[in-house]
Amino acid sequence: MMKTTRFARLAVPVAAAALLLGACSSDDPAEDSSDEPTSTTTEDAAPSAGGQVAGSVLRANWGGFPENWAPGAEMEAGYMRVPYENLTKLGDDRKPAPWLATSWEQTDEALTLELQPGVTFHDGTPFDAEAVKVNLELIKNTPGPYAGPFQVIDSIDAVNDLTVQINLSAPAPSLLTTLATRAAPMASPAAIADGSIAQTPVGTGPWAYDEAASIAGTRMTFGPFAEYWGDAPGFETVQLFAIEEDNAASTAMINGEIDVTDTELDQLSVFEEAGTFETIAYPGIRNNPMFFDRGPGGMFEELEVRQAACYAINTQVVADLDPDVTPVSQHFAEGEQGYNPAITGYEHDLEMAETLYSQAGSPAVEGDWLSTSFNNRQISVYAEQLGELGFNLTVQEAPPPQYFSEWNAGAYPIGLGSNDELTPYDWYQSWFAAEAPGNPAGVESDQLKAAADAAIAAGTSEEADDLWAEVTLIISEEALTCAHIQSQELIAVNTDTVSGAAAPSEPWETVLINFRDLRPAGS
Repeated sequence: MMKTTRFARLAVPVAAAALLLGACSSDDPAEDSSDEPTSTTTEDAAPSAGGQVAGSVLRANWGGFPENWAPGAEMEAGYMRVPYENLTKLGDDRKPAPWLATSWEQTDEALTLELQPGVTFHDGTPFDAEAVKVNLELIKNTPGPYAGPFQVIDSIDAVNDLTVQINLSAPAPSLLTTLATRAAPMASPAAIADGSIAQTPVGTGPWAYDEAASIAGTRMTFGPFAEYWGDAPGFETVQLFAIEEDNAASTAMINGEIDVTDTELDQLSVFEEAGTFETIAYPGIRNNPMFFDRGPGGMFEELEVRQAACYAINTQVVADLDPDVTPVSQHFAEGEQGYNPAITGYEHDLEMAETLYSQAGSPAVEGDWLSTSFNNRQISVYAEQLGELGFNLTVQEAPPPQYFSEWNAGAYPIGLGSNDELTPYDWYQSWFAAEAPGNPAGVESDQLKAAADAAIAAGTSEEADDLWAEVTLIISEEALTCAHIQSQELIAVNTDTVSGAAAPSEPWETVLINFRDLRPAGS
């Protein structure tokens, strides 16, 4: 059994002074077609069966909308976990627990799932074994990092309506964990078949997308799903907003136009002055540069060039610019499977970098490095540091949708990604295996493959932890990635309108709050 670690939670009160915010309201959010965000005050709301507050509206801002709502596409968790649900979830001990799948049996050859009866998608399509088959095949065949862990699936059999057998080409010890992450939401097979799922999410969750109550590019409204199979959440309706600029989002919070938003440390003073706000900080981001062009003849083919780049990057500069950033030696934290205390990382040493680069013959390293609004400063710092070594990398800023679809597709020699894989199996299969979607060069050393094969073959045995630690050590020694950082996700909440706010239980997922536990304040 893999080792797990409890996901740290840190609630940071911002102010205690009272400030009663005015709010727009609508008795029926579905009938509101104005450009103003809508909400229902506590006075308007009344408890209904299951503890849900009738007419209540939660208004959350995560800075934009997904370019694609299909399973396998990159969706931030704050969006995905409103309409969608997963086959499994992770308990407080970080072990897989039942959700849409009620039980399972796993061997090295197959994972057999028993499904929750009586579940339907928002469009009325039954949730059954065939739906699971359609979703997992879509994720497996969608280019991108989420596809990597699913390449082990050889075929999928719908044994009966509520039993699905996933046949494996090799042991997949962490597949049940992967099924709980944002890599594997379950969507309507009918919407997948007609292509509408890309722009219109159709899941099994308690909130269903309401196009009539939404405003294109501004607000997405998710109303109550009357046929929901589980317990009703506290808020009847969730509205998601796309206020990208932090100052504008803070102003919207102060004006009572939204209840929840992701924010940054430089915005805390705004909330302190306003009062009745709290922020929730949790470790939601861990990122690192990836050397994509490392195939034959590639700019990063030579080990010494990759190592030189790793020594030239100084992550402490980024930490000095962003106080919530912590440089670390590796992707996995102590207590997680994959963590290896022998990994020391590449401490900044420009002289060592210059020596290694010279030993490699100082080959030309030039090209574009794609960035977007939330990582442009970090990438610009790294590009400047690599410039001191002689690299010529031009930072090209793109809108988030373009960034998510292109940064790791092989068009750029280097990239910076927030890799949220929870297990070393997923991390290896997503980025470093020869066939990994995040390894466009398609190269892998014999040493790495042998170590990974041994770890995979060990399944969930006691020796698996040590074998996966060897895999992550090889990845570090081969400088396939480096310059790891961890940082906090910061969520601001209006406590006049929302109660029950806490960090999400899902580890390493950004822009997320525990939607299902939230209730209107005072209800």
